[in-house]
Amino acid sequence: MSDALIRIAAALERLSPAPMAAPDFAAADAFAWHTQPDRLEPVAQVARVEIGLLVGVNRARDTLLENTRHFARGLPANNALLWGARGMGKSSLVKAIHSSVRAEGLALKIVELSREDLPSVGRLLGHLRAAPHRFILFCDDLSFSQDDQHYKSLKAVLDGGIEGRPENVILYATSNRRHLMPRDMIENERSTAISPSEAVEEKVSLSDRFGLWLGFHPCSQDDYLAMIDGYCAAYGVTVPPETLRAEAIEWQATRGSRSGRVAWQFFTDLAARNGVRL
Repeated sequence: MSDALIRIAAALERLSPAPMAAPDFAAADAFAWHTQPDRLEPVAQVARVEIGLLVGVNRARDTLLENTRHFARGLPANNALLWGARGMGKSSLVKAIHSSVRAEGLALKIVELSREDLPSVGRLLGHLRAAPHRFILFCDDLSFSQDDQHYKSLKAVLDGGIEGRPENVILYATSNRRHLMPRDMIENERSTAISPSEAVEEKVSLSDRFGLWLGFHPCSQDDYLAMIDGYCAAYGVTVPPETLRAEAIEWQATRGSRSGRVAWQFFTDLAARNGVRL
C-alpha cells in the first residue's frame, strides 16, 4: 500500500511542480518566458539590428525611443502597440530601442512573452513585480481569432486588475492588425449579434488600452533601396550603384513586395555572393 501512495505522490508532484525559484536577473539583459514548467531563460545574445539601420520608420522610432527613455528613468510611460505591414521592422525596432537605451547607460531589461503563454502572464508579472529592475514585456505578432480567450489575459498587463500594472513593467506588442483581430471577424460579430455595438466592444477596446499606437506602412522603392544601401555601408559590401539598384529591384519584383524583411533577404544573398560574413 505504501508503494502505491509513493507513486501517487510522485505523479502529483509531476502534475503540479514546485513553484519557480526567484529568477537570477543578473544573468542577462534579456529573457524568454516559458511554461511547463515556468522559467525565465536568459538570452545571451539577442538577434537584433542597429537602430540606425532601420529606415523609413523615423516617427515610430523617435516616439518609442522617447517613451522608453522615460520608462527607464522611472517617469510615466505608455504601453505601445506597433501595428501594420509585415516585414517593416516592428519587432526589430523594439529590440533595437532596448539596446539603444541600454547603450545610453539606462538600466533596462526585456522579457519576451509568446502569445501562446498569455494565460500565464499573471505568474510572470508576479516575478517581475518583485524584482529590483525595470522591464519591457515584449509580445511579438499578437493577434486573436474567433473564440480566442487569450485577450482576457492581456488585460492583466494593460489594466493590472486590483493591483494595477507593476510600476516596473511596460508592454510593447507588435501586430499586423490595428485592432488585434481580423476585420471580417469584427463585421461578422456585428451582423449576427443582438447588440452589435456591444458584441465587439470588449475585444476591439483592448487595443485602445495601449497608450501609443505606432503604424508601420508599406515602404516606397526609395526607402527599400536606402535600406540596402545602409546594410552595404554597415557591412562593407561594395557593389557598383547601377548594378546594386538593378539587382535589388529585380529581387523585390520576384517577391511581389517591398519591405525591410525583403531588403534584408536581398542583402543576405548579396553578402554571400561577395564573400562577406554577417
